Amino acid sequence: MDSTSPSHRGRKRLYLVGGAIVVVAAALFSGWYFLIRDTSPAGVNTAEQAEARDAAVAAAAEGTAADTTAGIDGTWTVDTTIGTFDDFSSTFAGFRIDEELASIGAKTVVGRTPDVSGTLVIDGTTITATEILVDMTTLTTDSASRNRQIKRQAIETDTFPEATFVLASPIDLGAVPADGEPVTVTATGDLTVHGVTNSVEVPLTAELESGVIVVVGEINLLLSDYAIDKPQAAVVLSVADNADMELQLFFTR
Repeated sequence: MDSTSPSHRGRKRLYLVGGAIVVVAAALFSGWYFLIRDTSPAGVNTAEQAEARDAAVAAAAEGTAADTTAGIDGTWTVDTTIGTFDDFSSTFAGFRIDEELASIGAKTVVGRTPDVSGTLVIDGTTITATEILVDMTTLTTDSASRNRQIKRQAIETDTFPEATFVLASPIDLGAVPADGEPVTVTATGDLTVHGVTNSVEVPLTAELESGVIVVVGEINLLLSDYAIDKPQAAVVLSVADNADMELQLFFTR
């Protein structure tokens, strides 16, 4: 015979129901945290990324004195020794695109590579020439499977291993910027991706910092303008028609 009072049994059932709700809520949160939440790295124009760049340049300049009397004339070369690619505080180029994935939902896919080379030529206060080359074969995302797929479909890096940007018109800076003073410019040039070349205008922010020219830029591109077909995979429900091309470059002389 059950000697437990009805009120006691009611409280017990309430505790059990409450505990079950807590367990379910925790499971749902865990699923969101590990599967659905957007874990994409910060964009190049965010404050978080700016802090990483500043720290990398400061570390590279530690123990050395930048020559502030030399001006900015001359040929500057992309420097891949500043910062680290592990935390994206180094030179890199890449893309961001929105996808809808089965069982996961909306996700911003980011692919980046540190294998960037090129030069920046300055005469007085005018950027007269720039040529940037990106090794697309070393693009990496957060998925090894996706890394393999982009070699054969979409941007097809096995077939089109390089992307390039060549400046078409000089950029007048107006004056030599002070150390640490950001300058916003637009670079008009020829962008080649996936074997297709188009004239583009890339908004850039440049800054002379401790003897390093830091250049950051982002531009939205239509996939169809570069004959890029959307990737096909069972897990991919939909892919945006456009992607952001982003770059973060350190130049030294």
